[in-house]
Amino acid sequence: MTEKTKIEVSLILPRGSDCQACLGRLQEAVQRYHGVEVTHLDDEADRPRLCIHYDPSSANPDYLRAIAAEEGAILAWRYRHETLAIEGMDCADCARTLETGVGRLDGVLSVSANFAAETLVVEYDGERVARPAIVSRVRALGYDVATPVKPAELVFQVEGLDCADCALHLEEALRRTPGVAEVSLDFSLARLRVVPEAGAQVAPVVERVAKEMGQTLQPERAGAGEEAQAGEQAGQPWRVWLRRHRRDVMAAVAGVLIVVAAGSDLLGLAEPVVAGLYIAAIVCGGFYVARAGWTGLRMARSLDMNALMTIAAAGSIFVGEWAEGAVAMFLFALGNSLEGYTMDRARNAIRGLIKLSPRRATVLHGSEETQVGVEELEIGDRILVRPGERVPMDGAVLSGESAVNQAPITGESVPVDKGPGDEVFAGTVNGQGALTVRVTHLAADTTIARIIRMVEEAQAQKAPSQRFVDRFARVYTPIVIAVAAAVAIVPPLAGWLSGAFSAPFGEWFYRALVLLVIACPCALVISTPVSIVSAIASAARAGVLIKGGAYLEALGALKVIAFDKTGTLTAGRPQVVEVRCIEHQTGAPWSECSTCRDVLAVAAAVERRSEHPLARAIVQAAEEQGMMATLPVAEGVQAVAGRGVQGKVDGRRVTVGSHTYIHQAYPDQAHHEVCDAIDAAQAAGQTAMVVSDDRDGVMGYIVVADTLRAGVAEVMAALKRIGIERTVMLTGDNEATARAVAAAAQVDEVQAGLLPEQKVAAVEALLASYGAVAMVGDGVNDAPALARASVGIAMGAAGTDTALETADVALMADDLGKLPFAVRLSRRARGIIRQNVALSLGIKAVFLVLAVAGVATLWMAVFADMGASLIVTFNGMRLLRER
Repeated sequence: MTEKTKIEVSLILPRGSDCQACLGRLQEAVQRYHGVEVTHLDDEADRPRLCIHYDPSSANPDYLRAIAAEEGAILAWRYRHETLAIEGMDCADCARTLETGVGRLDGVLSVSANFAAETLVVEYDGERVARPAIVSRVRALGYDVATPVKPAELVFQVEGLDCADCALHLEEALRRTPGVAEVSLDFSLARLRVVPEAGAQVAPVVERVAKEMGQTLQPERAGAGEEAQAGEQAGQPWRVWLRRHRRDVMAAVAGVLIVVAAGSDLLGLAEPVVAGLYIAAIVCGGFYVARAGWTGLRMARSLDMNALMTIAAAGSIFVGEWAEGAVAMFLFALGNSLEGYTMDRARNAIRGLIKLSPRRATVLHGSEETQVGVEELEIGDRILVRPGERVPMDGAVLSGESAVNQAPITGESVPVDKGPGDEVFAGTVNGQGALTVRVTHLAADTTIARIIRMVEEAQAQKAPSQRFVDRFARVYTPIVIAVAAAVAIVPPLAGWLSGAFSAPFGEWFYRALVLLVIACPCALVISTPVSIVSAIASAARAGVLIKGGAYLEALGALKVIAFDKTGTLTAGRPQVVEVRCIEHQTGAPWSECSTCRDVLAVAAAVERRSEHPLARAIVQAAEEQGMMATLPVAEGVQAVAGRGVQGKVDGRRVTVGSHTYIHQAYPDQAHHEVCDAIDAAQAAGQTAMVVSDDRDGVMGYIVVADTLRAGVAEVMAALKRIGIERTVMLTGDNEATARAVAAAAQVDEVQAGLLPEQKVAAVEALLASYGAVAMVGDGVNDAPALARASVGIAMGAAGTDTALETADVALMADDLGKLPFAVRLSRRARGIIRQNVALSLGIKAVFLVLAVAGVATLWMAVFADMGASLIVTFNGMRLLRER
C-alpha cells in the first residue's frame, strides 16, 4: 500500500479569500490533478490554508504548490468580488430593485444591496460578464455608480528577481490579481509599477503574491491621487452639487409649477393652460420616478413604488384629475428627498468615524520631521503627535506623557493618562503633552479602520425582524395590487351586468389608483433598517461595537447573562487589600499604622526586582503609599522556590513567604491571631504572605487578592432593573474564591472549577433553561463559551485583535458599565422596530379602508405613504440620541 502524505499551501485569493464558494472552487480544481487524493481547508491558521493529501510517488510538494498558486490566481482573476458605491439609492425599495435587476445579468453569481451604506456587493464570473456591464445595468435601473478617488500608483523595488522568466511570471500573476488595473515590471531595473483599480487597496495583496513567487517587494514611493481628485472636484463645485441634487431640483420645479397652476386657476385662465401647467408639474416631479420605474419593470420585472406612482400619475391625467396627480407626484418626490436627507443623518454617524483618523502624520527620521500620508507609514515607524492633535495611527508610546481622549474608540468620557509603553489608538485626541509613538498597525488595520469596516458590515446584516418584513412586503405588495385591479374592474363590471352598482368606471378607477399608491411598502420596509443603523451608530459612539442587527435584537431578548470572573468581574491582576503587623490586628486602617507601613516597606524592598504578579502587587501598593523614594535597598535577594523570597534589608535577613513556610522556618513564633486571620483570608479566596526577619521573627502579613472591578455590584443591579432575570459567574477558579467574588459582585449563581469545555456545557444548560443567554469574557480564553452563547460579549476589545474579530458584541473600553447601556439600547431598538411596523401597517390599513370607501384622495394617499415613511425614519433615528 502506497503511503500518503500532505502539505499545507497558502491561498492566493487576494480579494474574497473568505468567499466560501471560491475556496470550494479552488479545492475542486486542485483535487482534479494527478496524484492528489483529497483537499480540505485549515481554518485554524491566521488565514485559511489549503491542506493537500497526495501520493508522493505521483506528485511532489513543489509541483503541488505551483498548481495551487496557478489555480488560485486563475480563480481570483475569473471570480470577482466588488463593492460599488451607489448614488440615488434613497429608499429600501430601490435596494430590492437593484438586487433583482443586477442579479438577472448572466454571470452575476450573487448581489446584495446595502441601503444603509449605499453600496452594492456583487460577485460575478469575469468570463461571462464584465464590470462595465454591471455598471451599465445599475445606470439603466436609474442609479449611478459613484466615481471613487483616483488610486495612487504604487512603485516597488523587487528583491530576489534574478531571471527574466521570473519577471514575466510575476507580472502575469499580478495582472490576474483582482484589484490591479495595470502592472509593469522592468526586469533590468527590478522595478515594479502597479496601478490599483478605483477604490482597491492592493499593496498587501501584491506583496503576498510576490512572496509566494519568491520575491520581496520594498515600497519605493506612492502618488497623491487623493489630493489631485480633490482639486478636480473643487474646480466647479456647483456642477457637482447639481448632479448630486438633480432630483431635488426637479421636485422644487414641480412645486413651483403647481403654485403657478393654482394661481392661474384662481385668475380664471383657460382650462387647457391650467391643465398644461399641472401636467408639466407631473412630468418634472415624475421624470426620474418614471425612468426608474420603467427600467425596474423592464429589467428586474418587478413593480416598485416608482412604477406604481407613475401608473397613478398617468391614471390621474386619464381621469382628468391633473391637480391631484401633480400634488401627489410632488409630495412623492419631496418625500423621497426628505427621506434621503434623514437617512444621511444616520449614515453620517458612521461616516463621521472615517473623519476621526487624520490622513497625514509627522514621521521622525532622527531629528528630522516629515509630513507623509498615513498609507505610507510602516510598522515600526516613529511618529510625533503634538498637543491637541489626533493620533494618526495605532501605536505604542516611546516617549512623552499626556492625557488622551479615547472617547471615539472606547466611549470613555475621561481622558486616559499615557506614558512610555502605553498603547494609543488612531482617531483619539492628544492632550497637553507631545508624544513620540511607534506605529504598530498599518493604516488599513488600525482599530478605528476595523471598527468602521465592522459597523458597515453590521449595517448590511439583516436582523430577523427585517427578514420577516422583507418576506411580508414581497407578499403584501402583489396582493394589494391585485385588490386595486379588482376595485377598478369588478364593481363597474358587476354594475354593468346587474345594475347593482351605479358608480361610473372613472370613480372606481380613481379609487384603484389610490390603492396602488397605498400598496407601496416603503414605510414598512424602512421601519427596521433605519432603527438598526441608528442603534448600531449610537452604540459605536459610546464604545460598544454591535456586529449586526441579529445581535442587536438578540441582546434585547436576553434573560440570563453569564460572566467570566478573572479580568471580567475582577481587575485581572492581584492587588494588596490588607497589611497587618503583630501589634495591629484590628481597628484603624493599616495605612495609618507606622508599623504596618514598615511591614509593607521591607516586603517591597525584597520584592522590588521580582516579576512575579504577587511581588508586583506589593511594589505597586508601596508606590501608592509614596514609599518608593525612601524604600531601603535589599541585598542578596534570592527566591526560595515555591515558598517565598529572602533578602538583606538594613543588616537583617527578611523573608516574605507563605504561611506554611514561615511556620516551618519559625515554629516557635506562631501567633494564633495571625494564623486565624490568614486562615480567614485564604478561606475567602485571598492570598496571604507572611513577612518575618531573623531578628524579630514574624513582623506581620500582607493579603493580596484579585479585586472586584469598581461598580460591578451597581452593574448587576442595573441589569436587574432592565429585565435580566439571572446573572451567573462561570470560572475555573476554586469554589471559595469564586463564592467570595460572587457575593461581593451580587451575582445570582456561581459555577466554579470549570474547564473551557465545561463552560460551554454550562452555557448550553442555561440556554435550555432560559432560551437566550449572553456570555461576557475576554474574547480569547472564553472563545468556545462566547461562540456557544446567543450573544458573545468581549471586554476591553480595543487592544485585543482576537476579541474584536470574534465577539458578537465588543465593549471597546475595559468597562463593564457599558453592558447595561448595550442591553437597554437593544431593548429600546426592539421596541421602536415594533412601533414602526405597527405604525406603517396601521396607516396602510386605515387608508386601504378609506380608499375602497372612496374617502381618500390620491394626494392624501401619497401624503400618508411618505408621511408614514418619514414618521418611522424619525422614530428610528431617536436611537441616535441614546447614551
